[in-house]
Amino acid sequence: MADEDLSGLKIDKNKINGVDRPARRRKRLVWWLSAACAVLVAGLAASGVVSPRIEVETATVSLVYPSQTFTLLNASGYVVAQRKSAVAAKSTGRLVWLGVEEGSRVKAGEIIARLENDDLSATRAQVAANLASNRSTLEQAEAELKDATLVFNRNKVLVSQGIVAQADLDASEARYRKAKAGVGGAVAAIDAARASLKGADVAIGYTQIRAPFDAVVLTKDAEVGDIVTPIGAAVNAKAAVVTMADMGSLQAEADVSESNLEKVKVGQPCEIQLDALPDKRFSGTVHMIVPTADRSKATVLVKVRFDDRDARMLPEMSARVAFLQRRVKQDEKRPRTAVNPAALVKRGNRDVIYLVKEKRVVETPVTVGGRIGEMIEILAGAKAGDKVALKPLERLKDGTRIKTAEK
Repeated sequence: MADEDLSGLKIDKNKINGVDRPARRRKRLVWWLSAACAVLVAGLAASGVVSPRIEVETATVSLVYPSQTFTLLNASGYVVAQRKSAVAAKSTGRLVWLGVEEGSRVKAGEIIARLENDDLSATRAQVAANLASNRSTLEQAEAELKDATLVFNRNKVLVSQGIVAQADLDASEARYRKAKAGVGGAVAAIDAARASLKGADVAIGYTQIRAPFDAVVLTKDAEVGDIVTPIGAAVNAKAAVVTMADMGSLQAEADVSESNLEKVKVGQPCEIQLDALPDKRFSGTVHMIVPTADRSKATVLVKVRFDDRDARMLPEMSARVAFLQRRVKQDEKRPRTAVNPAALVKRGNRDVIYLVKEKRVVETPVTVGGRIGEMIEILAGAKAGDKVALKPLERLKDGTRIKTAEK
């Protein structure tokens, strides 16, 4: 009991003047930690690490051709060979030789394939033998005519002298006329044999498939061993052996809307771009406006001739045709680097753009040129394909964190 009374007289060192010392130390630690966090956050905010990302619209620096500023109309179409042929045989037979493949270049009249013709060759040999026999018959008939002529002429003299009888003269005259007719028959037989020989040669020629013009083979439609027929109705028979095209006849064919047809005329300059060759544009001229419309599409077909060609052009390539107000000048054939003018901003006396690099923008000085249509030329500082911020430029500075609509 005495101990309890004495303990109540002891002084608690953690409580002085009614204040809890550990609680005071905890409050002080919390205060210092809060101050440190505030300083850290302020530093990160100043460096842009924790600043909120700004959503921006973007544009792309692109290559622009000056011809776009005086283009009246654009149309799409395809490259089409104006001379194209599915080459077939004129007779029916089995293909025994094929001398070309896809991409082969052939000359007009060149034999590119052959059908079996053993029976026709045998027929030709027989006709040739008959011709030789008829020629021998002609020689015999001519010899007989010569002898009969001599006897007839001699008997005419002898009859006038009374040496031979009139019957002998009549017999010699009959022999002469018969020999003369024999020569005529032999000549006619030779002509007939020559005609038969020519027919045999033509029949054999039908089994030799030739190129109709200088061309490039596009496809092989038959293989050795296939039956080829000009009708093509037989089961498993091939109507054509190869398909070829004259590459010198390539033109761009584009569908032009009826409502825009007034902007197109024969002889009008054009610029043609092929999807397969995006870095090059070809000069062209309107060659023909086909005098009929496609009622299902309300378009008219326009054929454009290439003024310059490229060995890489192929039939059925996609093409885009720009119908121009005037010819493209030499210094206008080079593409220019250009950007939307809204992407430019003044910083002092400099023109700058904000290039988008991952999730930030980089302030980049550029040298600008003249306007190209709705774009402005960039002479230095950016290249085609660069992505730039379009707006809001007033909220951007070098290193600003951004986000785009697609992200």
